[in-house]
Amino acid sequence: MTDLYAVIGNPIAQSKSPRIHAEFARQLRQDLSYEAILAPRDGFAAAVAAFRAAGGRGLNVTVPFKLQAFALATGRTERAEQAGAVNTLKFDGPTILGDNTDGAGLVWDIEDRLGFAIRGRRVLLMGAGGAARGVLLPLLRQRPDSITVANRTVEKALALQRQFAPYGNVRGGDYEQLRNRKFDLVINATSASLAGELVPLPPDVFAPQALVYDMVYGRQFMRFLDLARERGAALVADGLGMLVAQAAESFLLWRGVRPNVEPVITMLRAG
Repeated sequence: MTDLYAVIGNPIAQSKSPRIHAEFARQLRQDLSYEAILAPRDGFAAAVAAFRAAGGRGLNVTVPFKLQAFALATGRTERAEQAGAVNTLKFDGPTILGDNTDGAGLVWDIEDRLGFAIRGRRVLLMGAGGAARGVLLPLLRQRPDSITVANRTVEKALALQRQFAPYGNVRGGDYEQLRNRKFDLVINATSASLAGELVPLPPDVFAPQALVYDMVYGRQFMRFLDLARERGAALVADGLGMLVAQAAESFLLWRGVRPNVEPVITMLRAG
């Protein structure tokens, strides 16, 4: 029988996941179907139960259900535990395994596709919400020199510093603390770009040969990356590669094989 997978969220019509996973399946000759499920905001658990009853093997989880997916999981990977959120569920009998593949997707895109080694680098992570928390542990696993978390609300950045200090050199603070400091890798994990806003970043934070990465994607959201380029960033990248790479990580968890990400990124860029 054809194995069933899906992405679940609300809203969901904008999701690229069905197209991505259909291409992965074609590429690897995997017998599966992948759909999008619009779940009521108060009906996540019921929608998951119905999907499992129909033979569903796994789910990608998007807004606003990542915290509910974390609670629903009967077992979680370390990166899901530290992220405090789950974006991938794998069903195996009575077991519901929860994972968070965002950080792995980000690291792959930076290191493998862009060829930028994180080890020994000074990293600036902007934002202290779920997106930042979801990528901190995988970034720290690459052994950067340091990761500085900057956020408008300082306490949230300091909370991440306390949580992740056992894994590496993490410092939290506001944007003022960044003055007269330079970073090799700058990652925007805020939602500012989606609103057409700019993070209050000092203009001289980019080290020579710096990579500036924005987790959002789409030409209409490039204002921050355009500004970074004007201010001397050597390389800029949006989050489309991360999106496809984290999907590939989900596919690996479900199917035991890793798709080739590059052709899918090229396909999506082409429209």
